[in-house]
Amino acid sequence: MSMEWDYILDFTLLSLFLGLGTFLKRKFVFFQKYLIPNAMIAGFIGLILGPDLLKIVNLNTDRLGEIVYHLMAIGFISLTLKDRERKKNKEIKNTGILIVSTYLIQGIIGFSLSLLLSYTIFPKLFPAMGLLLPLGFGQGPGQAYSIGRQWESLGFIHGGNVGLSIATSGFLWACLGGIPLLNFLIKKAHMTPLDSGGEKNQKIMYEPDAPGEIPLSESIDKISIQLFLIGIVYLITYLLLKGISNLLAPLGTFGQTLSQLLWGFHFIIGSLVALLLRMIFDFCKKKNLMVRNYPNNFLLQRISGASFDYMIVASIAAISIPVLKEYLVPILLITTTGGFITMFFLTYICKKIYNGYVLENILALYGMLTGTISTGMALLREVDPGFESQVAENLVLGSGVGLFFGFPLMMILNIPIFGYITNQPVMYAYTLLALIGYFMLLYFLLFAKKKHGVNQ
Repeated sequence: MSMEWDYILDFTLLSLFLGLGTFLKRKFVFFQKYLIPNAMIAGFIGLILGPDLLKIVNLNTDRLGEIVYHLMAIGFISLTLKDRERKKNKEIKNTGILIVSTYLIQGIIGFSLSLLLSYTIFPKLFPAMGLLLPLGFGQGPGQAYSIGRQWESLGFIHGGNVGLSIATSGFLWACLGGIPLLNFLIKKAHMTPLDSGGEKNQKIMYEPDAPGEIPLSESIDKISIQLFLIGIVYLITYLLLKGISNLLAPLGTFGQTLSQLLWGFHFIIGSLVALLLRMIFDFCKKKNLMVRNYPNNFLLQRISGASFDYMIVASIAAISIPVLKEYLVPILLITTTGGFITMFFLTYICKKIYNGYVLENILALYGMLTGTISTGMALLREVDPGFESQVAENLVLGSGVGLFFGFPLMMILNIPIFGYITNQPVMYAYTLLALIGYFMLLYFLLFAKKKHGVNQ
């Protein structure tokens, strides 16, 4: 069969799995009760039917991994291009700090456990493996695969697939752990969910031919414009990363390591380029240099949603069962500990920093920081079906603030890799100290703001 059909057939199979997953979600109460996303069900269908189990369909894990890598960037670029109100909500900043603080807790736990295992019962284990915990839980399968795959060239055997396995475990924690957490908080902790008005505040789910928008009757389709903008941003992202890699090449091992890390965080670079383009559009509109709104929020949201759906399906279907067996004990130990710590940490902190909608904030953040923003929204919908609270806004915009506070964490991830390559284990200690130090700084910022009444 001609190779140019490979990615097309991958797409058709992922679509088939997604359709089956949607059907099963509608027919079985279990999936509805535990808020298991359609895409996650679809991913497990692909895994079961794939070459490692029933061998009914021929899925190539490397190709699926590449699909995950690129769909993540497309999804984030789409979200960043959206127009949004610039509100000064102080809870958004606190939510962003809390998101990164949770990444740091997950990083400290995961890295400590992988170091302990590599120096005891699993001497061949990649020491920095545990740092995939905040990537898989906090950022999702795309970033976990991306960074794990980049680390493969630096010595981490099957790193990309380990990242996918950790991210999938995070989805299970989000879905199967979220409902018991919800029931516990309501029944045992006596938290009361918001009495929502149901449908009255639901957003319109169709796209009208609004003034100032590209007309629906235009000779070029509106979605083509969105794809054009995303494509331009991604092209600039590629050229930037290519140029930076060339500049870093003379720096030897350090330059190569940093270059690999940047390629792994391509979606952040893409988001920054998209943010710059969004700012240019806003400036042109303000100065009346542009009369039409070319980025369309409705369509960009649909593109990002579809990208993340297919990314989740591909990420689970791409899991290698032999690799999972090889790393089963470390993965189970790291993800189980990480799941419980994330649950307890968020419950404790949210009670202290939020004056209202504490239950809603706990569930939304827990769902997002073990799965993705979609699982966070699904859990939030159980206690706030009409999205009447500001929690959904905190979640989305807080993630943007978290991007700023998360940059130091991205640099810290480079330290143990450099230590591994240069055979300097002392770098592992520096990494832990950096993670703990940065966590303490953010923890201080959260409670310093609370003390001075910022959350009021």
